[in-house]
Amino acid sequence: MADTPSQHRPGQVVAFGPGLRTGGTQARAQATVSFDRNELTTILNLYGRKVANGEWRDYAMDFLRERALFSIYKRNSERPLFVIEKNPRLRNRQGQYMVTNQDGRIVRRGHDLATVLRVLDPQLEIVR
Repeated sequence: MADTPSQHRPGQVVAFGPGLRTGGTQARAQATVSFDRNELTTILNLYGRKVANGEWRDYAMDFLRERALFSIYKRNSERPLFVIEKNPRLRNRQGQYMVTNQDGRIVRRGHDLATVLRVLDPQLEIVR
């Protein structure tokens, strides 16, 4: 196969990066884990409420090969207060969603993102 783009046929996919592999006329990038639209909506709704209350100020998202991370900060120069992690490899075991605190300890994990996030925003109930 040719090394320069000028030697390729029109319409042929050319891969130049180290994470790309060529397979005929298709190139596949290494798969990365990410949050889908519904998951991001759930996380950002919680984040927006906490920002409005003045508890959180910044966030960061990391999409890695095996997991996706949503880190929550009180100040952007600190370590994250909480990290919401999605790891699809754990889907059939203890659940693909996990919340860890600043010390790296697992606060909660489970199969449903909304129930896992309840640990960050508990709803008050009247006890009689």
